[in-house]
Amino acid sequence: MERARRSFTEEYKREAAGLVVSSGRSIGSVAKELGLRDSVLRRWVDKLRREPASAAWRPTTQATPMSADQASELAVLRQENERLRMERDILKKSIANLCRNPNMSFRFIEDHRNTYPVRLMCAVLEVSPAGYYAWRDHPVSERAKSHAALLAEIRQVHQDSSGRYGSPRVHAALRRQGRSASRGRIERTMRRHGIRAITAKPRRVRTTDSRHDLPIAPNLVARDFTAEAPNRVWLGDITYIPTAEGWLYLAAVMDLFSRKIVGWAMRDHMQVELASAALTMAIRERRPQAGLICHTDRGVQYASHAYRSTLMEAGMTASMSRRADCYDNAPMESFFHTLKTELVHHRNYKTRTEAQRDIFSFIERFYNRTRLHSALGYIPPIEMELKAA
Repeated sequence: MERARRSFTEEYKREAAGLVVSSGRSIGSVAKELGLRDSVLRRWVDKLRREPASAAWRPTTQATPMSADQASELAVLRQENERLRMERDILKKSIANLCRNPNMSFRFIEDHRNTYPVRLMCAVLEVSPAGYYAWRDHPVSERAKSHAALLAEIRQVHQDSSGRYGSPRVHAALRRQGRSASRGRIERTMRRHGIRAITAKPRRVRTTDSRHDLPIAPNLVARDFTAEAPNRVWLGDITYIPTAEGWLYLAAVMDLFSRKIVGWAMRDHMQVELASAALTMAIRERRPQAGLICHTDRGVQYASHAYRSTLMEAGMTASMSRRADCYDNAPMESFFHTLKTELVHHRNYKTRTEAQRDIFSFIERFYNRTRLHSALGYIPPIEMELKAA
């Protein structure tokens, strides 16, 4: 597949520049994560900083100075609060596995000694510091060394994924690094040390309004979720993100071949313009040849004259799921589930702007470029497309 020159919407430019402005990170590091040239991102950042709205991403107030007594009292309270927090964490992490077994207690202390004070853990777990140090000074077996090395690698992969990877993806990531440990061993190690993927219960809001008299396209995909190459079949859908300001709606377009999100748009409404903006971004980014199938649900946004006109101008063919059948667009439903369980349900967004920045980062920096996709044999979407190039 020939790689055309990339074209970006103003929304993409603003969100990419916002990552630099809001996080304080270097332009070079953010540009590398997004696959951009430093000079391109620098122009976007300079433009954003000249806009009055950019002040919303910088601190504007200073704390009122405290007296010496207040500062001292606050320091004592913080120290006590930190000690109580650590005791709670130690008990929470250890109580299910230790069963008053000194050796297991010592192993727990050894595994967490860089996180909590050793004497505090000994006190909470009711073992003596001398006993722990005597246990630690015993010769370490090769098996124990191997286990410790594997545990460190597992924790690093889990941390790099922001806690999103369970044992299947941790196993796949370690295999890509040349680690030969079995999936069963990795699963047992993660379970023993309380390492698990973050999860959340789904919350549903209806986003599809198919009660209209607009034209309905036939279902050309028919649940065949395979594509021979990029830009043969695209999928589109809309979801919602709760914020303190109200709902933020996300429209996304996925390339079925690589599962890459090739277009997206976020608004405070669910009107036709939202879906059209996501499709326009995908067209500008990918510049597909005529004949591409664009599959969506029967929502009024996708059946509208404006959306169908955009498809026709690009030489695309519309396809639609059957009424109230989410399985006809399962890969898009899977992406939204991933977005919610690995990000949104673990956040409490105060503003839509905060949510936009977080979701942009998830899609463009993590999902498209890093996250190992089970449907692709545990490789990232960007790598799948490079293989087809």
